[in-house]
Amino acid sequence: MMRHLEEFSRRVKLSGSPDELESFGYLRHQLESYGLSTNLVLHDAYISLPGQAQITIGDWAPECITHSFSRSSGPEGVRGELVYAGVGGPDDFARTDARGKIVLLDGIANPAASLRSSQAGAIGQIHISPSKHLYEMCISPVWGNPTPDQLELLPKTVVLSIRNSDGEALKGRLLNGEDITAVLTAEVDTGWRKTPMLEANLEAGHPLDDSFVLFSGHHDTWYYGVMDNGSANAAMLEAARIFALHRKDLRRHLRLCFWSGHSHGRYSGSSWYADVKFNELSARCVAHVNIDSIGAKGNTVLSDALSSNELYALAAEAVSAQGGQEIEGHRMSRAGDQSFWGIGIPSIFMAMGEQPAGQGDSVMGPAIGGGGARKGAGFGWWWHTPDDTLDKIDPALLVRDTAIYVHAIGRLLTDEILPLDIRRQVDALQRELSSLAVALDGRMDIGSIVKSVGMLGDAVEHFQEAARGDSGRDAKSINRALVAVTRALVPIDYTRGSRVDPDPALRQNPYPVLDPLRSVATATVGSDQFLFASVAGRRAVNRVALAIDEALAALVVHDEM
Repeated sequence: MMRHLEEFSRRVKLSGSPDELESFGYLRHQLESYGLSTNLVLHDAYISLPGQAQITIGDWAPECITHSFSRSSGPEGVRGELVYAGVGGPDDFARTDARGKIVLLDGIANPAASLRSSQAGAIGQIHISPSKHLYEMCISPVWGNPTPDQLELLPKTVVLSIRNSDGEALKGRLLNGEDITAVLTAEVDTGWRKTPMLEANLEAGHPLDDSFVLFSGHHDTWYYGVMDNGSANAAMLEAARIFALHRKDLRRHLRLCFWSGHSHGRYSGSSWYADVKFNELSARCVAHVNIDSIGAKGNTVLSDALSSNELYALAAEAVSAQGGQEIEGHRMSRAGDQSFWGIGIPSIFMAMGEQPAGQGDSVMGPAIGGGGARKGAGFGWWWHTPDDTLDKIDPALLVRDTAIYVHAIGRLLTDEILPLDIRRQVDALQRELSSLAVALDGRMDIGSIVKSVGMLGDAVEHFQEAARGDSGRDAKSINRALVAVTRALVPIDYTRGSRVDPDPALRQNPYPVLDPLRSVATATVGSDQFLFASVAGRRAVNRVALAIDEALAALVVHDEM
């Protein structure tokens, strides 16, 4: 794996660049040498590559960078009064007149703050880095390539970041009442490009059916990107080599996908693949395993590893067996190349290993994890900087993390009955609906879906008892039923709208489809807000009811076979 990393460290792999395509060629050659069939395609992607940037405040020009999907300023720049707007949250903008001004914001540049700044009428943003380092970021809130009606969501401001010390000094001047005018200049190359996507397939030696496990990671990078995402790509190659040696033991096929457009197109590669392969993925893919930024020095904390409900037990087993730690059970976060929830594919992992909380500079912990108490603090300080180089990799931790992935994927490929825990998913949904029913008492009756999810729980229990009694004799029909249940329930767990249109790349509540009901529970009864929310709430009930009915039907069909 270190040999692969030495190769990856030779090139800056910007999405759609010649160096990136050359590095994809290396991936393809390695995979074919292991006996996998490959398909390298070039597809259209909306990519944004940041260039030169400058801030001028009087005779002071603090060091800065601009960001992917920032607006270009033109050579004359954008001039405006500077106002402080906290972290750029809704309350911050509610008390700040940002119209025609440049907002100074705490924290790493991010899609949510950029969207709110645009909606508030700002003309520019300056983000204060949490440390002395400047972090490259993609600030588009659009997941994947935008459709015509999503263009309005793209940033309308010039967006720059400055170092923490410079930002704090600037904030102090504003808070002391000083009037400050700034000029922001940014060059950003945004447009459609041909970007590569590499698919590699390993055929199972004794397949039960035509199903496959999807193992994916991005290959494009900021700078040399040896940790992000070279280490993950090295692990993918090693996993492919290992499983190719044991092809005869595999009951399911393995498909590896290497994406472009993760860093500079907001997951344009994986979302494109979900669009063009929707039917095949729906019919054949049993699980998505994602890998990003593993094996780095100091990334000792494994407890915050992510999984969907159905794969939690598998994640816990793999981390415990290969890493010697227990995971906390965080849900998947709205990040990474998790472009397959609308299809209904359960997912496991994203990053693996984090820096311990409270020990030195680290970034992006809350974004990596699924919320709640965390023991990890995210990635090392070098993430998304020019310092993400070969010296940041710990070979022993790279082996540890790869072993965790191989363990989990190995079970997905070889278990006769898929290790999908639909009971945990149904229990989580039942708790959510029961809690909402109490909050909605006297406002909206959702007793029908509470009753339905109870029936689904009973059906799952009966199904599991019957499956244990089958002793593997009916593996194909059991697996079909398990997958059908995930197809019904994963979308309501992780999507708000259409199953074919990705939601924005913004944080979501668990079961975001239930947000309208949460609004009904908190709005003043009889108010316009309450009545509008009630319309959406009834539709949310219908969508959940349909999903529960689909899951029930899958179990009934199996029971009748």
